[in-house]
Amino acid sequence: MVQADNLGIGSFVAHEKLRSAQEKMIKEGITALEENGFLFAAAPTGIGKTAASLAAALEVARSSSSSKQILFLTGRQSQHKIVVETIKKINSKLTEGENDVKVVDIIGRESMCEEIDRITGKCSCEEGIVEGSKQKRREDLKEIILESPKHVDEIIQIGKKKKICSWTAARSAVKNCDILICDYNHVFVENVSESSLSAMKIDLGNTILIIDEAHNLPDRIRNGLERRAIMKIFRDSRLEIEEFLDSREQAMKKLDLSEFQDDFDIVGIRESARQMKKLEKEMKKWYKRKESELIKTGKKDMKIETSDFIGEIDSILNEELNVKNEGKFVILKKLINQLLRVKVDQEDDDEKDTASTRLAELLSITLEYLHNTALVLVFDLLGDEGRVRSFLLDPGVVSGPIFAGTNGAILMSGTLFPPEMYADLLEIPRTRKLIMTEYKSPFLSDLRPVLVAKDVTTRYTERSHSNTERIRQHILAVLRNTPGHVAFFSPSYALMDDVLGDANWLPGHIRIIDEEKRMSKSRVNGIVDELLNERRNHRQVLLAGVLSGKLAEGVDYPNNILDAVICLGLPLAPPSARQDALKEYYVERFGNNKAWRYTSTQPAINSILQALGRPIRKSADRAIVILLEKRIMMRQFRNCLPINIDIFESPDYNRTERLTKNFFKRNPEPAVERE
Repeated sequence: MVQADNLGIGSFVAHEKLRSAQEKMIKEGITALEENGFLFAAAPTGIGKTAASLAAALEVARSSSSSKQILFLTGRQSQHKIVVETIKKINSKLTEGENDVKVVDIIGRESMCEEIDRITGKCSCEEGIVEGSKQKRREDLKEIILESPKHVDEIIQIGKKKKICSWTAARSAVKNCDILICDYNHVFVENVSESSLSAMKIDLGNTILIIDEAHNLPDRIRNGLERRAIMKIFRDSRLEIEEFLDSREQAMKKLDLSEFQDDFDIVGIRESARQMKKLEKEMKKWYKRKESELIKTGKKDMKIETSDFIGEIDSILNEELNVKNEGKFVILKKLINQLLRVKVDQEDDDEKDTASTRLAELLSITLEYLHNTALVLVFDLLGDEGRVRSFLLDPGVVSGPIFAGTNGAILMSGTLFPPEMYADLLEIPRTRKLIMTEYKSPFLSDLRPVLVAKDVTTRYTERSHSNTERIRQHILAVLRNTPGHVAFFSPSYALMDDVLGDANWLPGHIRIIDEEKRMSKSRVNGIVDELLNERRNHRQVLLAGVLSGKLAEGVDYPNNILDAVICLGLPLAPPSARQDALKEYYVERFGNNKAWRYTSTQPAINSILQALGRPIRKSADRAIVILLEKRIMMRQFRNCLPINIDIFESPDYNRTERLTKNFFKRNPEPAVERE
């Protein structure tokens, strides 16, 4: 440990003492940001990366000649609280004369407002409040938000008591804050950022980004452009636009207006309704042709050209109206704009978008990337119906210009490995300062040993009854010698079921909690509560889930609730048209060696790294990790592991049993938390 005094690391350190890795991260963060550059921090849990990133960003923002805002982007609401609490600690240690750090914590409108009318877009938070007093109430709430750091839940509760919209007040407070805590989408998803940033008066040119769990960012960007369309979307869009037309005509009649002298655009909506009727009929034929082509290939999916899909729709529209002289895609663009205007009543409250919106977005995205190989369309079957899906292969086409337009960024994660890969994928400007560091943890090798079983595998050609029995023997060896709960993560639900079977081979006192497909957030939170309750009652649980699933990546297990983690196999991406297109694209960009690593071996290893990081949330936590896959010791996979992971080889379950027993003999309880 090192004292935080006289280190030349600025005035915004949250802790009395710093770990050496934390001090290094602060200094490298300052160095990078002072030159509008970027720090890629592969920082293990427990070194204090949240505090380090804030200390560096605040030091540079406050010392800058022009005011800079910090955007702390995270996909997890649990991290919001950690950031707010860290800023409170920073404020408590500021020297006299230094202004407190002002923060705004914001989440999605659906979570902050009482109810939102889908047609008007207005919320019910301020119902019954006299119009003249609303602005004063909003200003009062805005001042409360900026007065001292508050978690968004606290802001919501204050808003409810004062009968004012906490979402509106929080957004208005952003222009006066030092740090905004929000989701990635506010910056990296175009249709969100365009409205969100401008409404909050944020200029990316005056911002520093801190991106938490940055290993998730490439996929979050890709997901932002993923859209799906079965044939039913054309029918539903036609029905919605007809309903919209009817509601507009009724409203026009009530106002006694001519269809040519109002803003209702009745003529345009009628035209779009006719177009959708034609599209529904003709696209049904196109989908049938694609289904036949797919069946002939004998594969589950196939790549289709963007020009094939969008060209067919454009051709149908021009044929319908017989106005080919308007230019290519002119009519299609008008239809897209009309579809985006459609608002209808929906009985299903869980459905956020209309079919019209979803279709319009798919058409817009396909048009935008019509001649760009960074986006691919894939055709497959959903049940018996054909489906078109859009996939962004290259997140860098979105993130590259965004990063270039900022004052720099700190990207951090315990599994941001290798940092060079993420810098490549996100197209970080190489003309600016770029620091990429794997920070070492002083405690992980002792408190989180990693065992690799060399006698088992999930390689398809080597699966057998005897292999499955050996896998079960390793699991039993861990369960018998672990005092508490054990997590077991498999590459797929099928393999999980195959290994666990009817579970009659497990000791009778073991309770199994299985991950379910499409688990709700409340159910996931409930599982954590169950684990805590079972530990209080001295009952052992085997938590079974899938790698890259919610239990393996999306959950923090507090209080060292997991004593051991077992990961089975390698979650390599299965063959698909999308995967083929991804490899082909990356070969073109990075060459064969990097393409294979970036699309196959490294993502598989990183899924395992995410899972094995679940039990270690603080420096005092201890857990043993067992990897049931001999291929991990092969060079192409071993090279994908961080250099600071100490691997112990286990030739059979007897060695696994001894190593597990010895670990818990040395570490019967979690260690005392160290400063």
